[in-house]
Amino acid sequence: MKSKILLLIVMLFSAAFSAQNLTALDVELQTFYTNNAVPVGIYSCGDDRMFILEKNQSDIEIVDLDGNYIGIFLDLTGLTTTGGERGLLGLAFHPDYLQNGFFFVNYTNAVGNTVVARYQVSANPDVADPASATIILTITQPFSNHNGGHVAFGPDGYLYIGMGDGGSAGDPNANAQNPLALLGKMLRIDVNDGLPYTIPIDNPFFGQLDTLPEIWALGLRNPWKFSFDRITGDMWIGDVGQGNWEEIDFQPAGLAGQNYGWRCYEGNASYNLSGCQSQSYYDFPIADYSHGTDAFCSITGGVVYRGGAYPSMQGIYFFSDYCNSTIFSITQDGEGGFIEDELSASTNSIVAFGEDINGEVYVVSNAGPIYKLIDSCPFYPQLSANGEGALQCDAGTQHWWYLNGELISDANAQTFTPTLAGVYYARTSNGECTRQTNSVQWAIVGGIPGCTYLNALNFNDEASLDDGTCQFSADCACPADLDVNGEIGVSDLIIFIGQYGSICGE
Repeated sequence: MKSKILLLIVMLFSAAFSAQNLTALDVELQTFYTNNAVPVGIYSCGDDRMFILEKNQSDIEIVDLDGNYIGIFLDLTGLTTTGGERGLLGLAFHPDYLQNGFFFVNYTNAVGNTVVARYQVSANPDVADPASATIILTITQPFSNHNGGHVAFGPDGYLYIGMGDGGSAGDPNANAQNPLALLGKMLRIDVNDGLPYTIPIDNPFFGQLDTLPEIWALGLRNPWKFSFDRITGDMWIGDVGQGNWEEIDFQPAGLAGQNYGWRCYEGNASYNLSGCQSQSYYDFPIADYSHGTDAFCSITGGVVYRGGAYPSMQGIYFFSDYCNSTIFSITQDGEGGFIEDELSASTNSIVAFGEDINGEVYVVSNAGPIYKLIDSCPFYPQLSANGEGALQCDAGTQHWWYLNGELISDANAQTFTPTLAGVYYARTSNGECTRQTNSVQWAIVGGIPGCTYLNALNFNDEASLDDGTCQFSADCACPADLDVNGEIGVSDLIIFIGQYGSICGE
């Protein structure tokens, strides 16, 4: 009988301990819009509308942030060649679009060549002026596939253009490694300083005679979708593979001139080494995926989540593949490495990801709806000082408190009164998932009493001068001799409140 009781105690202890393990992030796809035909992208112009790019219909449709149809923004029927990998492929709104009305499209023209053109909105903000077209760039395509097509403005204000290697199979013309060809490259041009464009002087090959100055990076096979992290400026590229490997390339902000290896390498595997440099010459992907084991066939580059609705998704790069159609994630580990994960959400034929003005993420299915990417358990408990010398968690049914990263024994209430200085946080469950709160720096201080001491635990009632030991933070109010005049007075309080605010309860 004793052994059974002991076993029960161990089981209860284990259950209590495991309950405070954090729930791994997972996502869901929430239907956003369904009335579309062969969509290949969704974009924001900087307001509360979303613009849907339809490849074969060669038009751009507008919906609001609730998924309500507004109308057709621009119809390029008659200008494009469609079918297969051709059609209307890219859209980018100028960073100052709400002031100048300029936007840029990428399409394959009547003879199948790539065209990048600038248009302008009409007097009606929901209708573009079809007569405003200015051709920025035309690139001859030797075959019908691997057109790339995605265009985007970087945080630097320049236009980036993803170009495929020109098609067929295996890059027969070796375009991707040819520095005098625009095919198989990431291009970067300035569309703000003269028409059709100029070359930014900090392009990596500016002024060189052996490499075209438009080139920002080389060695790409078909960079179907790429994006910039709106916080860090890092570039993420989904580069479609040949027959065995798909890859995600990563270009940190501030770097340029990378050579991502195609056709010498497909992913991390050698492909055709004829005329290639040593392996160390190339920049290899941060992640690659097999056509066999991973069931990938055509990778769809995604975006880094920077929205405000789902804090647990913050900073995570989400992407997918046309055949696998599962949502995958990559997270930077803070030490130069990357953590990959396969999530449970999936749908058919994912071809694009997009962001709205708020940084919320959308997923485009070529065979069906457009979805919004949401956290499967949107539970985000927060800690705050309760004004009575304690910390309080604002939500949850179970709580586990931590000091400096260590679990505090028997601390399971919704409030906790610190007796030691340090960093506190809680792990909290709502019955569906367990999430970690924000961290709070708690100080144990000496000094004088007053309303700003509501969170101080051992202030000195008799003191009239700060003895220099008082420390404070945004999370623990404590006055000090901030004007360094040897006394604590009104001027110190004004400085303190200006910097940290006040939690005075009187």
